Amino acid sequence: MSDAALPPSPVTTAVEAALPGARADLERLVRIPSIWADPAHADDTRRSADAVAELARAAGAADVSLIEAEGGAPAVLAHWPAPAGAPTVLLYAHHDVQPTGGDEHWTSPPFEPTERAGRLYGRGAADDKAGVMTHLAVLRAYDGRPPVGVTLFVEGEEESGSPTLPALLRAHHDALACDVIVIADAANPAVDVPALTTSLRGLVDVVIEVSMLERPVHSGVYGGPVGDALTALCRTLASLHDEHGEVAVPGLVHGTSQAPEFDEATFRSDVGLLDGVELIGCGTIPERAWNKPAAAVLGIDAPRVDESSNVLLPRARAAVSLRLAPGDDAAKARDALTEHLRAHVPWGAHVDVRPHHGTAEPFSIDATGAAYDAARRSFAHAFGTDAVETGIGGSIPFIAEFARTFPGAAVLVTGVGDPASRWHGIDESLDLGMFGRGVLAEALLLADLGGIAVDG
Repeated sequence: MSDAALPPSPVTTAVEAALPGARADLERLVRIPSIWADPAHADDTRRSADAVAELARAAGAADVSLIEAEGGAPAVLAHWPAPAGAPTVLLYAHHDVQPTGGDEHWTSPPFEPTERAGRLYGRGAADDKAGVMTHLAVLRAYDGRPPVGVTLFVEGEEESGSPTLPALLRAHHDALACDVIVIADAANPAVDVPALTTSLRGLVDVVIEVSMLERPVHSGVYGGPVGDALTALCRTLASLHDEHGEVAVPGLVHGTSQAPEFDEATFRSDVGLLDGVELIGCGTIPERAWNKPAAAVLGIDAPRVDESSNVLLPRARAAVSLRLAPGDDAAKARDALTEHLRAHVPWGAHVDVRPHHGTAEPFSIDATGAAYDAARRSFAHAFGTDAVETGIGGSIPFIAEFARTFPGAAVLVTGVGDPASRWHGIDESLDLGMFGRGVLAEALLLADLGGIAVDG
């Protein structure tokens, strides 16, 4: 790590020693295209799980197993026994990744990790193989004998909405029981400012299919009195937002936020908005990003422009994603979205709306108590600045499921992403200095939870 100002101590020294190997193994994991959502990469996802299991064994786990529910992706479950009287901490991350969005758009190949200007580029370098290696680096720093009991749970289908996660939690309830859970799958507001994420939006996805004809017909002969399914679909999708860009689906929760307003210029730069493109919606940027619903069309099945011909399309379909504000209910929100889409299909077109992927409940955390106090001490020491509480617009299905299954466990949501990480986007990357600070913070947190004073 580059933080020479941090005082030497046994934990910081051990973390320093563990980081080079962790970096190398992170690159090894990034090279595996574990895109569980793509059936063509099912074997790669299993290979990724095998690699994580191997790393857990090498980090001194007392037992390691690959677990999966019927039809689900392989997850890794490993244990390090608790010293007498110490609590058990569950460390969560996921080893599956998003599709690349087109390899040709990346500056360097997405599954060939590449360092540029202190950042490691590659799909999964930040989301969430960096989380996997944060946990394993900490366990290596303790030479496989952490000051608390540790359960490592590395999921394999988070990017697909974790559809079989409830079944896994039921089947392995006793093996996953813990006092504290640390979820390394969130982001910090800056590379030198740590965050405890205290609210997350939920998620529901549907696929809508619009049908108007039995077969394609000539657009010149029949166009005019006869419409086409793609135009009908586009009109339906346009109804998702009002003229201000607010989500127009009735019945959804719209929250507020007391978080300070973001600097719009910085936000626009981080996102990569083109000149002149307006932000959509109403309220502060934190409210729009964390506390209000957001609707997006993720994909459309229709002929490619270069392959199109002069016919009226008989049917077209689209994938629609809806992020939910904290306090909403996923099942009710999906029903509201389905009803809205059905109601806005024009011209009597036939419509079918079906659930797509899994769902994620929104979640809010009361960040008070001994575990949160320990986290604030540890992150402040590792980063040299106090942790801030933040929300996140993304969804982690595991959190609500786990909190419902183990209501007594404290949930800490951390991570080593930052606004420049481009999660799910082109040229995803990890700031390597922040990765080192994140590993140190988690190592210090385990020491504090185990009753060992934060060093330094």
